[in-house]
Amino acid sequence: MTILWQHFNLFLIIMSALAAVVFVCLFFVDAGYGKFYTKKWGPAINNRLGWVLMESPVFAAMLALWLCSDRKDDIVRLVFLIVFEVHYFHRAFIFPTRITGKGKMPFSIIAMGMLFNTANAFMQGGWLYYVSPESYYTTDWFLTPQFITGLLVFIAGMTINIHSDNIIRNLRKPGDSRHYLPKGGMFRYVTSANYFGEFLEWVGFAVLTWSWSGAVFALWTFANLCPRAARIYDKYRHDFKDEFDEKRLKRIIPFIY
Repeated sequence: MTILWQHFNLFLIIMSALAAVVFVCLFFVDAGYGKFYTKKWGPAINNRLGWVLMESPVFAAMLALWLCSDRKDDIVRLVFLIVFEVHYFHRAFIFPTRITGKGKMPFSIIAMGMLFNTANAFMQGGWLYYVSPESYYTTDWFLTPQFITGLLVFIAGMTINIHSDNIIRNLRKPGDSRHYLPKGGMFRYVTSANYFGEFLEWVGFAVLTWSWSGAVFALWTFANLCPRAARIYDKYRHDFKDEFDEKRLKRIIPFIY
């Protein structure tokens, strides 16, 4: 167990270092999907299929890690699994069906997403079902401040994320190809409200599991989404000069950044 713990900690350190590298790089290179799709990222496929391929591996891998563990009857860890899988079931199988338009996603982006998502499954599932002390999560965990607070933060984040996605999805009427500045909900405070919601989810997950693996995932989420949110902010400020309120709108964290 000591060797496993040491290897797992090294894994988390490496993932944290990679998050820092990705954070810096994404301020100079736009990941080529969504608003910033470009052919320079190589061959691409339909956006809907791309999201399924990119997000489903983590759903499957986390489930497999739980099923293969001798802790699958642990009720607290089962709740953690459900919380995690609810997000990825929505992201992999519901969110793609609601995408409008004919956007594309490069295979290179899909492959990188699949690689990270699989690594993340090993981070979260590895800690919960193999590395953490077996008695770490007793049923008393449900009454701890970290579980209650973390779960509430996760639910709030997922609610914001889905609501913000719905606002974006309904900006255009059928046949309309123009671009609009999202308004309402958390878009009253940040230009990337959907990203804020997702970041909040994984902060909540880190708190409710009270784990370094959860914290590293929250770090990765911020490292991936913050630079993109900054780029979206600049784009909206340029494209919607008359509607953009720089004093009120932030990029991803309300009132802060």
